[in-house]
Amino acid sequence: MSLQARRDTGPEMAVRRLLYASGLRYRLQRRVPGYPRRTIDIAFPGRKIAIFLDGCFWHGCPEHATRPKANADWWRKKLDGNIARDRETTEHLVEEGWTVLRFWEHEDPATVAGRVTDEVTAVQRRPR
Repeated sequence: MSLQARRDTGPEMAVRRLLYASGLRYRLQRRVPGYPRRTIDIAFPGRKIAIFLDGCFWHGCPEHATRPKANADWWRKKLDGNIARDRETTEHLVEEGWTVLRFWEHEDPATVAGRVTDEVTAVQRRPR
C-alpha cells in the first residue's frame, strides 16, 4: 500500500492540466478545515469549491470496486471506513459552506474538467 500513489495520479494530473489550460487557478492538497489529516485534492478556496478524484478501489466505486479475498474482514473494514470518511468529509465541507464535487478516477478527464469549470463559473456569477 505504501507504493500506491496518493496524489498526482494520472487521472488527477489530466484534470489539472485541463483546468490550468482553461485559465483556472487552484490549490492542491488543501487541508479540510477542522480535519488536519484530510486534504482536498483540488481546491478553489476563495470560491469554496472542493474537488475530489477518488480511486475506484480505495473509495468503493459502484462500477469497479473489488474486495480482496485474502484477509477479507480487514479489507472490508478498511474500505468501508474510507467510504464513511469520504461521506463525513463531504458533509462537513457542505456545512462549512463549500461546494463539493466528487469524481471517480475512471471518468473522462475532459468531462470532469468541464463540470468543474461550469461550477467555478456559476460561483463567480453568484452575488456575494
